[in-house]
Amino acid sequence: MARLPIGTLVLVIVSLLIYFGLAHRILDRMRLTDRQALVVIGLMIIGSFITIPVARGLVGVDVNVGGALVPLGLSIYVLGKAGTGKEIFRALIAAVAVAIAISFSTVFLGGTEPETMFMDPIYFYPLVAGVLAYVVGRSRRSAFISAILGLMLADVFQLVWYYAKGRSGFVSFGGAGAFDTYILAGVLAALLAELIGETRERLQGGPARENRDPELIAGLKTPEMASMLGADQKKGGEKDEQQK
Repeated sequence: MARLPIGTLVLVIVSLLIYFGLAHRILDRMRLTDRQALVVIGLMIIGSFITIPVARGLVGVDVNVGGALVPLGLSIYVLGKAGTGKEIFRALIAAVAVAIAISFSTVFLGGTEPETMFMDPIYFYPLVAGVLAYVVGRSRRSAFISAILGLMLADVFQLVWYYAKGRSGFVSFGGAGAFDTYILAGVLAALLAELIGETRERLQGGPARENRDPELIAGLKTPEMASMLGADQKKGGEKDEQQK
């Protein structure tokens, strides 16, 4: 009996959390609705069975639809929803940091072949990517984006290295073990950002208040309050227009 890939299993668990309304806060930070998130997860799972051969020869290259193209599209979408240019810059810097860390981490793993490494790269790479993505990216969106983009960029570095050294090799973007790695890294980074961010906010009594409007702080505390705040402001504006 074939065992369910860890990446697919994680996506199924995340789907259940979304279905039962337990992931609302994270999705709100990602600017995603429950339905949009479930559609994306469905596309990842279905797309994981579709692999596009890009190059054959001394260096082979494949791109998996569910493991690479869908996460890449999601990362670009979330990046476009970033609150400020500073957050975008931080996410991109974090992605480069993740890529560099992953590229050099094989030295500590004991080689480039999985059987020679002291720890399975399917778990080691997401752990490094997830933690570093949060530390550098800091926000929920930045952490998620940089974890996935960083791993993809690391694969690009590997591909360039093969060509530069004239060595034979194979790079699969989002295929095989890379699918599990991308998914685990993105989920871990988002969870770390949520858990640590939520803990910090509770310890300091809510979101950072310095130089922020009191009504904005109230809206940041809960997504529901933010929605109510936006609706009230809209109604107030319409009322003023009618009075004019």
